[in-house]
Amino acid sequence: MQRLLYLLLLLFAITSCQPAMEFEAADAVFRTGDDPRWAAPDYDDTGWQTERGTTGSQVFWVRHHVRLPQWDSTVTLGVLVRSFGGFEVYWDGTRIGSNGWPASGAQAEVPGTESSCYMVPAALATPGPHVVALRTTQVHLGHEQRFSQVKLYSYQGLLREPLIISGLMNLMAGALLIAAIYYLFLFVSSSQKEYGILIFSIICLLCFALLLAEYVRYYVDIPYPHFYTRLEVIGLLTFAIALLVPLYFAIQFSLPRKAWLGSGLFVLLSSIYVLNYPHYDNTAILLSQAMWVTSVGIVLLAAYRRAKGSVLVLSGLLSSAVSYYFLYFDYSLYITFTIIVLCMLYLHAIRVRVMENEHRAAQLLSARLQLELLKKNIQPHFIRNTLTSMLDWVEESPTQGAVFIHALAKEFDLLNNMAEATLVPVGQELELCQHHLQVMQFRKEIRYELEYTGIDPAELIPPAIFHTILENGITHSLPPPDGRICFRLSVERAAHSQTYRLLTCAHNRPLDHRPRIGNGTGFEYIRARLRESYGSGWEFSSEAVPEGWLTCITIAQAA
Repeated sequence: MQRLLYLLLLLFAITSCQPAMEFEAADAVFRTGDDPRWAAPDYDDTGWQTERGTTGSQVFWVRHHVRLPQWDSTVTLGVLVRSFGGFEVYWDGTRIGSNGWPASGAQAEVPGTESSCYMVPAALATPGPHVVALRTTQVHLGHEQRFSQVKLYSYQGLLREPLIISGLMNLMAGALLIAAIYYLFLFVSSSQKEYGILIFSIICLLCFALLLAEYVRYYVDIPYPHFYTRLEVIGLLTFAIALLVPLYFAIQFSLPRKAWLGSGLFVLLSSIYVLNYPHYDNTAILLSQAMWVTSVGIVLLAAYRRAKGSVLVLSGLLSSAVSYYFLYFDYSLYITFTIIVLCMLYLHAIRVRVMENEHRAAQLLSARLQLELLKKNIQPHFIRNTLTSMLDWVEESPTQGAVFIHALAKEFDLLNNMAEATLVPVGQELELCQHHLQVMQFRKEIRYELEYTGIDPAELIPPAIFHTILENGITHSLPPPDGRICFRLSVERAAHSQTYRLLTCAHNRPLDHRPRIGNGTGFEYIRARLRESYGSGWEFSSEAVPEGWLTCITIAQAA
């Protein structure tokens, strides 16, 4: 609540800093033709038109009647002119500047910019009525009956205001660009693809582009024929942001039916864009309002479901409405987007913390289960049976007994080396499996064989995964008549994943003696190891098949 109060005070302070000057201005009047007397302040322009009309490449004049209040003579007066064309500017009949150049005879028009400012001579800046006249042509966009407008303010203020505004917006744009690049790198380098991160990066990049498109006019002279090109770019960027922001909130708060939400919002925004084209300002306002209302609805639903961070995000969205109410749209739009981006950063911080906790819990579970597996291999029952078998083999065949002892020692050595590893080469895992099958072959006097095809020994997998599956196959398979059990390991590679299939070719024990999927230390260990290394980018299944028992592990590959 205290942070929200500080934000509101900042918005009120920005509002109070908006420049204002009390002056009277009548509507502009137009007349086609070219007469220098039309610049004089005492010329009677009664009967002039209130709209430009069709002028083609002809010269026409525009007159603005203004009344200047009491003015400090030590401050230089400035005139801001907003108009299409190439024109000369006159103050009470005195030429004070030009914007481009009007067409004249064989000389083509030099298009000016939509907005320009001029200094009024101190001797002419007296309180009272004045006339600002434009000698102009509008060869391009002849169908566009755009208004002509003047504003009086201090000349220094007219020059300083764009610098202050662009400076603040540059800070915002720089932060947005850095955030966009950082989160894009984070998404690309992450093995677990969080598409919310990618959407957030795109939103930051779009907001950066939006600021650039809005305030590029302070750095680049844009001739008036291209004035609407910039507005079209701003409209498209606003459309994209209005579509992605609610979708991001829906993803972060894990709301259902996100595809329906995105489709419905796209139809709504498209209807707004098409029905209001080419009313650019009104289109941007309606798109922003649709985005805000949809986002508030999503966050309200998330707050109702007690989602983490939803209350603070809702407070941020409501505070953005305050800026919209008190500030000009050109300012409030970007303040709103900045507040929304800050809310997104907060949600991402919460998400990262949750992922870190889940990762830490998975590591602890994996370590505990690894100890359980080690205990299982060195438990008294296993050791006693193994030593008993070993004594028998040493008495009956010392040579084979030595092989038995070497296989057991090698298995324990490999298990000990793998205990603290997160990923191991497949070749090392297969070596562990071969030694374990050799030990179990001596113990149970059943011939165990491991066949594998398409395996890359250099690929990495969590340790003791296949070893655990082999143990389950040995424990829950009936001894075959021929005294042979075969394990067949293969890999199937797709564009973005690979699937390991381990088939135990044997008769399964009766249902009461089969392992239950999801229970048992072995399956818990496998799932914990996969979650630790791949997050949610894996699938695990184990089931009976006509050939025996099939276990599949699918791992999503990092893009």
